[in-house]
Amino acid sequence: MLSIFDYGIIIAVLLITLYFGLRYAKNQKSTEAYFSAKGRVPSWAIGMSLLATLISSVTFLGYPAEGFSNNWILLVQGLMVPIVLLGTVWFIVPLYRKVIGLSTYEYFEKRFGNFARYYSSIAFVLRQFSGMGTVLYLLAVALSSMTDINTYWIILVVGSIIVIVNLLGGIEAVIWLDVFQGFMLFASGILCLLVVIFSVNGGLPEVWRVASENGRTGFGPYDLDFTRLTFVVMAINGMFYAIQKYGTDQTVIQRYLTARSDRSAIRASLMGILLTVPVWSLFMFIGTALFVYYTQQPLPDDVGPNSVFPYFIMTQLPVGVVGFILAAMISAAICSLSADLNSLAAVGIEDYYKKLRPEKVDNEYLRASRWMVAIAGILSMLIGFIYVELGSESILGIIFTLYAIFSGGIVGVFLLGIFTERANRQGINIAIVVCVLFTAYAFLTSTEIEFNGKSFVLLDLGEFNFTHNKMMLGVYSHLVVIVVGYVASLFFPKPELDPNLYYRGWKANRKLDRERGIES
Repeated sequence: MLSIFDYGIIIAVLLITLYFGLRYAKNQKSTEAYFSAKGRVPSWAIGMSLLATLISSVTFLGYPAEGFSNNWILLVQGLMVPIVLLGTVWFIVPLYRKVIGLSTYEYFEKRFGNFARYYSSIAFVLRQFSGMGTVLYLLAVALSSMTDINTYWIILVVGSIIVIVNLLGGIEAVIWLDVFQGFMLFASGILCLLVVIFSVNGGLPEVWRVASENGRTGFGPYDLDFTRLTFVVMAINGMFYAIQKYGTDQTVIQRYLTARSDRSAIRASLMGILLTVPVWSLFMFIGTALFVYYTQQPLPDDVGPNSVFPYFIMTQLPVGVVGFILAAMISAAICSLSADLNSLAAVGIEDYYKKLRPEKVDNEYLRASRWMVAIAGILSMLIGFIYVELGSESILGIIFTLYAIFSGGIVGVFLLGIFTERANRQGINIAIVVCVLFTAYAFLTSTEIEFNGKSFVLLDLGEFNFTHNKMMLGVYSHLVVIVVGYVASLFFPKPELDPNLYYRGWKANRKLDRERGIES
């Protein structure tokens, strides 16, 4: 059980969290300030915010659980992020800053029309809610096992704090809270890893030897088999994940818009990208070290992979350190979910509310934004409750699968929009319909459920069932959109485009601006 001192640290962090909401409340007088902070945030803070946005209790608990029970194959997806983005972020960031107001999916409308915009924004909303429910679930289960507090109460309290911070402080409070949490995250992760390593008889060399002998290192299997989870499957999935997250995700794109200039936004993006991978690796290796530690020490039979890290924290760390680690864990969840709520409200306002109620005064849009934050927060808590009822021992795999399914060809639409001038609205609309049909087929023919003690596939087509790993489903959906979208576009007139909407035109305009001495 936690000591009073540990509880005091956790309460102090929660109060600091609320302070950030109060601190920036006075600045939230317009929707522009509420969602983009009017360029008041420096690039280093945005970079830390990008890090904290992508790091949550999924990282804090899911990665150690995976490192404990398997090798590092699920880390491959994250490792692909810098490889892909270091060559593309320098033009993706300024392109978005030039052509959209707030919603990422405004670009999709300008390039391909309303259908593409609403399809991509709905996919984003589905991804966000599935991820938010998982973050709350993981946090609640972990804290409940360590404190005996009811999981539902944890979800309710943490969810309420997240909603309050967003209602009061907007994106500015979220970003500065992310900065605070980012430093806590690094400190807590390094501290935990050092404690685990020094607790193992033989130290780091023994950790490496035992982990290697028991298949807890490396990224294999390396064979070319798309039906299983292999290095190739995760690498391909990771390339599309990188573009989807940093090129089409409102949570990330919104950070680009808060920067003072294009250059500042690019610096922030690079900082976030380069910091995220070491943090993912750090927490995965904590799980590997925990596996070695518990080959030397007895582990209770009722402690599963998702509970190993919390169990170690409660039984091996001293008073005060436990409170700090748990506070960092809670803060990680709060920061990730705060960003999700703000971005969901931004999409709700820009893509839906303003379309239904155009030409209203900004105060009405600001008031509606806060209502959307509250509603999204309540829905995410309800999804967390459902996850608690269902339970899961492989939460990281579920998250990646949901991302693969709900990515729904969005990267394909984005790549056709950016790199081709021939792709048009009609071709993309046909491609989206084909993609939806393909995704439905693949999901239904590959998903087994149990009923009355019997297991069966949702739609059994025998030898025509989708048999590849579900991680490839997201990849195939993007490829379907690219191929079908381009070929279908050839049957319709070539569109007349704003040069800023595609890479070659943007690059030409950029060159002209530089020749005229215009810099962002």
